[in-house]
Amino acid sequence: MTNSKNDGAFRPQAVVAGDLDDAGTLNGRAGASVFSIGSPDGRAGIAGATPYELLSASLAACTAMTIRLQARRRKIPLSHLEVAVSYHHGGDGGRDSFERSIRLEGNLGDEERAQLMQVASMCPVGRTLGLSADIRTTDNVGVVPAASYYDDLSELPILNIDPD
Repeated sequence: MTNSKNDGAFRPQAVVAGDLDDAGTLNGRAGASVFSIGSPDGRAGIAGATPYELLSASLAACTAMTIRLQARRRKIPLSHLEVAVSYHHGGDGGRDSFERSIRLEGNLGDEERAQLMQVASMCPVGRTLGLSADIRTTDNVGVVPAASYYDDLSELPILNIDPD
């Protein structure tokens, strides 16, 4: 719950809305950001992000913000960072996972680089997601294909729905 005025009123951190007869995607808002989500028919090949992509983006954003904050506090000469994240289903009933790749640029010593990579595990969103999924952090992008939200959606047992 977001409550910047401290008056007890509920203020959501994110809102998603759309009309059932609308030909467009759902509209999302988080803070000052406005964005499209999904497609009108629940199929791939869309203009908006999927829920899995938004979840991955949340982990990537939190990781980058945490690393940047610590680099500034410790006066570590980080000039650029990139965090790439993809979500994967756990196989054979195993835990789901996130593959997180972090690239740090700047005049960094080995100890500074190790400190910043360790800080990634302190990211609040990562700590929350880590309760139900594994988060693997590397310095290169994994080759395992990410989970498909639309494949998962198509496998849901929804009764009495005409696909046309």
